[in-house]
Amino acid sequence: MLTTMNKGASLKGVLLVVLLVSNMFLSKKAVTSLPICPSGSAGCQVSLGNLFDRAVKLSHYIHSLSSEIFNEFDERYAQGRGFITKAIDGCHTSSLTTPEDKEQAQQTHHDELLNLVLGVLRSWNDPLLHLVSEVQSIKEAPDTILWKAMEIEQQNKRLLEGMEKIVGQVHPGETENEVYSKWSGLPSLQMADEDSRLFAFYNLLHCLRRDSHKIDNYLKLLKCRLIHDSNC
Repeated sequence: MLTTMNKGASLKGVLLVVLLVSNMFLSKKAVTSLPICPSGSAGCQVSLGNLFDRAVKLSHYIHSLSSEIFNEFDERYAQGRGFITKAIDGCHTSSLTTPEDKEQAQQTHHDELLNLVLGVLRSWNDPLLHLVSEVQSIKEAPDTILWKAMEIEQQNKRLLEGMEKIVGQVHPGETENEVYSKWSGLPSLQMADEDSRLFAFYNLLHCLRRDSHKIDNYLKLLKCRLIHDSNC
């Protein structure tokens, strides 16, 4: 009898997770349903203006998810541990020189901003891939954290593909400079000491929120400059 009840509870748990993920997917569908650029063709037929529209929406979506997953992790695992004081200037993308504020970004040439966006997005390919696999090892990690990690990883790839199309239209025929910052934080996510491992996750999510915010701002600035001649 007890075994039957346990099985029933497990089944209910699985069904709740399925319903949760389905509802979250439907709520985000308006943002993620359209690809930035049609795949399977040699050239992208979407106008530069439309590419920027989609890229800006997608970058905002990624930043929104990044803020949500960081806040959820912070509330559940970081309270009272003093992680925030140790997380300053500990991002693997710090080797990429980026404008420190809006004024500096406005003074930066659009070619440099485009390359910075590409560099930051490429720098997150590897850590996001491992975040998805390693977050499952966290004790009692909510399914929402795993879902958001998976979604961010997928959408980061889509945004990178879209930005490559944008750069291809702004500078047709030019060879891209594939500069990015290498991540070496996997061992930290696999530490046996729980506090050290949780801090590694905290720091990674803190950096993800920071960098996704930068990309969001840079893309809005680039769209204003290149599409609206800075009249916005």
